[in-house]
Amino acid sequence: MAETVYITGHKNPDSDSICSSIAYAEFKNKFENKYIPVRQGKLNQETEFILKYFNVPAPEYIETVKTQVSDLNIDKAVHVSKDVSIKTAWMIIQKYKIKTLPIVDKNERLIGIVTLSDITKKYMDTNENNMIAKSNTTLKNIIETINGNLVFGCEQMLNTSGKVVITAMSTESLGPFISKNDIVITGDREDVQIASIELGANVLIITGNPNISKSTLDKAKESNCILITTNYDTYTASRLISQSVPVEYVMTTEKIVSFNLDDFIDEIKDKMLQTRYRSYPVVDDNNKVKGLISRYHLISQNKKKVILLDHNEKSQSVDGIEEADIIEIIDHHRVGDIETKKPIYFINRPVGSTATIIANLYFENSITPTKKTAGLMCAAILSDTLKFKSPTSTHVDKITANKLAEIAGIDIDDFAQKMFKAGTSLKGKTPEEIFYQDFKDFNLSKYKIGIGQVTTMDLSSIEKMKEPIIEYMKIVCKDKDYDLLVLMLTDIINEGSELLYVGSRKELIPKAFNINSENNSIYLPGVVSRKTQVVPPLSTAAMD
Repeated sequence: MAETVYITGHKNPDSDSICSSIAYAEFKNKFENKYIPVRQGKLNQETEFILKYFNVPAPEYIETVKTQVSDLNIDKAVHVSKDVSIKTAWMIIQKYKIKTLPIVDKNERLIGIVTLSDITKKYMDTNENNMIAKSNTTLKNIIETINGNLVFGCEQMLNTSGKVVITAMSTESLGPFISKNDIVITGDREDVQIASIELGANVLIITGNPNISKSTLDKAKESNCILITTNYDTYTASRLISQSVPVEYVMTTEKIVSFNLDDFIDEIKDKMLQTRYRSYPVVDDNNKVKGLISRYHLISQNKKKVILLDHNEKSQSVDGIEEADIIEIIDHHRVGDIETKKPIYFINRPVGSTATIIANLYFENSITPTKKTAGLMCAAILSDTLKFKSPTSTHVDKITANKLAEIAGIDIDDFAQKMFKAGTSLKGKTPEEIFYQDFKDFNLSKYKIGIGQVTTMDLSSIEKMKEPIIEYMKIVCKDKDYDLLVLMLTDIINEGSELLYVGSRKELIPKAFNINSENNSIYLPGVVSRKTQVVPPLSTAAMD
């Protein structure tokens, strides 16, 4: 099975991030089917409109790409039911070279474990006669363990309340040794066989695979004594019979240390150090056994493979990215601080949308995207370039969008109008929802800065929300140690943005835009792009 590769945009994803992830996964899967688009946050209203318009499901949500148990090449899921014999369990342990054997119920749910030490400890601590009596073993287990042949009897006749007796004496001496319901192991002496049955044996095991006399068989039937033959000699049969005990009798059922497929590797390491078992069962959410894990699996752990789209800064990426294997980055922003451990495929082009880059990968490879995917990429370009009004927009964006619109069968002006109308409605939204609608973290010089952006078709519609939003931003700034928080309220009709800002370094805003202001807001006509019109001047101001 091909190893999964996750394709993800940035946190608090916008339409470009989501649509590009879906489109690039479709493109990559045309060559090798192992790519899955994922998202890190809630969809905004605009993106929801786009996905619904083209009838495309949202990417799966993932919280982190930290290495989990499910990412490792753990040992095969070997397990047995509680009624199998110790001998069978031992053979399985030896065959698969495992140290721990999970015991499961009929639904393959974990109910216990047995180890080599569990088996040997029972032998050392308990008289084997008592083991047979206490364990309620089955006739099936006894026959399988001694490689026996059932001559007479059935499971319902078995009574294991007695002890195991090996007869190596004359019939006159048997009386003190054989009691009712004992299991008697003997050789081919007919007189000893009949005498053992008469003394109350419940099971008579005759070794050496002899021919059973009619007298012995008749006596067994008359007394309801189970009759078994085996080709083993008496010593071997007597040594093996205790291994017919069901594994349930020796298994551990309390304080079982097991791990879930979703457990993170850095968390299970501590448990392994505290318990020091050789191996541990791995289960799913239904407690079904999926395999075994040992310490050596952690040495060569497999990291999740990730492709990053529409960002290349650690602060904007999925949690646990430092533990993942980044294999590609496709972006149209400044080069940030993401580090990779080896050379990767990295496309960074000065265009208005990641979708522009991905669409042209289709065209360059003579691949035509599906109608739905073409629509998604066209919508992403229109969103990121504000229908080509943003200073980030290029001639390439416009040509690409028109080509995609033709494939998708949409009119750009009509679709953009509907999309922006759906995406700019703030009715019923909380300050938190508005602020985090399209939010990104930046490390500019020595400062931690967060910048959100909300597009609207009428700035006056948000007037009453400004003060609550500013108060909320102050709380976030304090709780998460930001030096500066900014929210761009972008008017896509009049092509300008009002900046709301708070923080201990809020003087960076007037400095960056050369405007005198003592309030928590300024209006910047012509400013609609966070990437090219806000971040660069802020970065310069932060370095002075």
